[in-house]
Amino acid sequence: MLLDIKRFHSKPKIAVHKFSSCDGCQLAFLNAGQQLLALSDMLDIVHFVEAGPINPEQAVDIAFIEGSVSTPEEAERIEMVRKNSQFLVTIGACATSGGIQALRNVNDVSEWTKSVYAQPKFIESLDTATPITKHVRVDLEIWGCPINSHQILSAIRALLFGVIPYQEQDKVCLECKRLHNTCVMVTKDVPCMGPVTQTGCGAICPSIGRDCYACYGPAEQINGEALGRRIQGLGYQPEQVARKFLFINNAAPSFAKAGEAIQQETQS
Repeated sequence: MLLDIKRFHSKPKIAVHKFSSCDGCQLAFLNAGQQLLALSDMLDIVHFVEAGPINPEQAVDIAFIEGSVSTPEEAERIEMVRKNSQFLVTIGACATSGGIQALRNVNDVSEWTKSVYAQPKFIESLDTATPITKHVRVDLEIWGCPINSHQILSAIRALLFGVIPYQEQDKVCLECKRLHNTCVMVTKDVPCMGPVTQTGCGAICPSIGRDCYACYGPAEQINGEALGRRIQGLGYQPEQVARKFLFINNAAPSFAKAGEAIQQETQS
């Protein structure tokens, strides 16, 4: 689905909605600074609590969603947001693949709640934390933990011209090559996730000599099982390797598949 720019009689309206998250991806808007102010000449931000405007039920042309669905209220609210939005964009790991809070999906949430809260009966939480696509149709996913200002501004500009934003699908390893980084897996024997992770961060971690944490989610056509065996060859146990995949983007299908396959090795 493309944005119907022909029907604009005034500035397009956008909204930024928060669900279960840390607010880091919303900061990609605020960190844009002067560029965001320039963009505001082209559109109206009608709902963005962190920036000031509050009007969650306003019908908009583009709705940006940060966070996963983790409570009954959020499950209802995302349906309302989808109904009131022409084009819906998920931003960041939580909205696109569950995020860190989706680690609850393989554990007993009620036991966690009892161990943390003095009055767990007052905590209204679902047993799972799920990406937005599990609940409503999503028109565009922007990956990252967190995303950056360039991603969000590029997406808005493209959508305002009625085209789908271009998204890089290169792996972090290729970004390291372009930056002339020395491979940390080869030289330091650290379990880098660069071979299966899409770029977008600029290979920040390998550039300072540490391994990639897969913040930007899976790249195209990855071979997670092969990377898992390579990391095991560095001396890591299967359960440690599985955690590398089942971490920030654990609900991403290709990462979940790789993590589950490695876990099965441990059980066999």
